[in-house]
Amino acid sequence: MVFLLRFSCAFVLIALSSITALAQETETPVLTVYTTNAFVAETGPGPQAEIAFEETCECDLQFVSVGDAASLLSRLQSEGDSSPADIILGIDNSLVVQMQNTGLIAEHEVDLEKLNLPTEWNNQKFLPYDFGFFAFIYDNLRTPSPPKSFEQLLEADDSLKIVIQDPRTSTTGLGFLLWVKALYGENAAASWSKLAPKIHAVTRDWSEAYRMFLEREADMVLSYTTSPAFHMVTENESKYQATPFKEGHGMQIEVAAVLKNANEPLLANQFMQFIASEPFQALIPTSNWMYPVLFPAEGLPTEFRNLVRPVKSLMIDPQGIADNKADWIDEFNQGLNR
Repeated sequence: MVFLLRFSCAFVLIALSSITALAQETETPVLTVYTTNAFVAETGPGPQAEIAFEETCECDLQFVSVGDAASLLSRLQSEGDSSPADIILGIDNSLVVQMQNTGLIAEHEVDLEKLNLPTEWNNQKFLPYDFGFFAFIYDNLRTPSPPKSFEQLLEADDSLKIVIQDPRTSTTGLGFLLWVKALYGENAAASWSKLAPKIHAVTRDWSEAYRMFLEREADMVLSYTTSPAFHMVTENESKYQATPFKEGHGMQIEVAAVLKNANEPLLANQFMQFIASEPFQALIPTSNWMYPVLFPAEGLPTEFRNLVRPVKSLMIDPQGIADNKADWIDEFNQGLNR
């Protein structure tokens, strides 16, 4: 009897072990992607991208919103090798060197040659997924004759009110700082001083600045050349326009990367290939309101065809940004007497 009892217990343990092992083998793998609030917003590309990728990967794609691009960098720096993330998505060219310096980023396997970027990109650790150009947006019913160059902006009457974002807390604000630096170099400080009387507010983020503009607290707001497309597509409204600057416009490239300690490296690389595919890229124009790095065969939406196209794309080398950003922000603050 004792023997039979022991045999039965042993059989049960073996059976339970087999069931547990089978469950582990069939458990759905989870791919964790750290990204920005804007990407996973209800109207952003995240929700649609999650559905499309899960249809092909037999996995659970989980986006973890960590705030903005700067917050994403801080999160990775804090977590280090223990980060549960497989992929980061949402930093831009102004932060890639700092992110690379964490030592946490692996090379991806996507062929960069197939990307349609208006500038050269050969960093195999960061995969571009969209790009855009900074610009000032105005309401052509309220401001029928906006400045058409940086020089005209600097020389405009101080009654003109603009809203920009803080370069310490906003990638848009940092992009504007780099735009000015690319144009004026050592004379940037003087440019900030001339611009200061026209700056109605320096906001923490893009959303606050754009809200102030829409509520008519300012004549122009720092945003993107593609921002008018949002109003045209979602509101059937064409009064909001970007003013073209003859000197050129600052350019932003947003990127994704795989972490070296990714729990699901195969899935991570599969997702990177997905980012560089038409199903993902087709989401970018009318959900992230930027240009895709792979233009769809049928072309961009009609609303994109009449947007301001910069005569020149202005960028600063990422290493130069990392080496000088703190000094340039001090220069910005001093020029604005902040």
